[in-house]
Amino acid sequence: PPRARGAPVTDARSGDDAGRAGALDAIVAVGARLAAAERLVPQTGEPTLRAIADAAVALVRVTAASIALHDPASGRLVFRAAAGPEGEAVVGLSIAAHEGIAGYVFATGQALAVADVVRDPRFERTTAERTGYVPRALLAVPLLDPTGIVGVMELLDRRDGAAFDLADVEVATTAMNAAVESV
Repeated sequence: PPRARGAPVTDARSGDDAGRAGALDAIVAVGARLAAAERLVPQTGEPTLRAIADAAVALVRVTAASIALHDPASGRLVFRAAAGPEGEAVVGLSIAAHEGIAGYVFATGQALAVADVVRDPRFERTTAERTGYVPRALLAVPLLDPTGIVGVMELLDRRDGAAFDLADVEVATTAMNAAVESV
């Protein structure tokens, strides 16, 4: 469920409520500033997406984050932004909107945490190998706007090596919704 702006986000692992709430508020603030700048000087939206991916890497403490948007003309999810040392190579790649874990999340609208991607039949290994980085674990959340699902954000491998948990799903989902609301 969405949280009110300024409401704390709990972290069952560390009790670092203030830090995570502050980082989430920073995502919202970055989105609002970039949206205002884009209204003055129209751009492609990639700076906003990159800022969201950068904030997600810091907030959830992962090695990489990427954002894929649905291209209705081609029926594909196109990776438009990424952050983290392992994320950059995915930008520009695309997958069919029904392929991989991102395709599953796009089709169902449900966030999904996978502890061992290699064993998950939905994992699109070919795309991962094209980037030069095959993650161990992955968290994917739908990107929603008022019209519906428009894309997917994927977070790869927590830096502490632990599996993604419900707190990570909640934070990533809330962050994406808050960022979209601010744009």
